[in-house]
Amino acid sequence: MTVVPQGGRSLRRLTKRSEFLRAARGNRAGRPSFALQVVGGTGELPGVGFTVTKQNGNSPERNRIKRRLRAAAGACAAAFRPQHDYVLVGRRDALKTPFGDMVKDLAKLIERVHTDKTTTHRADGHRNKRQ
Repeated sequence: MTVVPQGGRSLRRLTKRSEFLRAARGNRAGRPSFALQVVGGTGELPGVGFTVTKQNGNSPERNRIKRRLRAAAGACAAAFRPQHDYVLVGRRDALKTPFGDMVKDLAKLIERVHTDKTTTHRADGHRNKRQ
């Protein structure tokens, strides 16, 4: 399924569980309202998936979190890189975070997961990388 957001750039939706599990093994970064997971993909278009666990509230609240994440992803569609799969994991703070802040945070996180860090905070050198 291909989604064309307001920015005009197409995004591919992740729908299969295996795609979400593969993204969970990739780089990750987070903010209070959501976390971003990314892994190199096989598709020509960037793939985007959304998930919110039951710990974040009842179904109307979870659906509202997902709607806000989809809108933020659509606003940042130009920042997603081709041949990568992204998963946005919603958190409860997404309900009260201003939408403009969510868009800014997402744009920063996309850049952050793609930058090669030469200095790390951990001795093993795997701060954002999952093996």
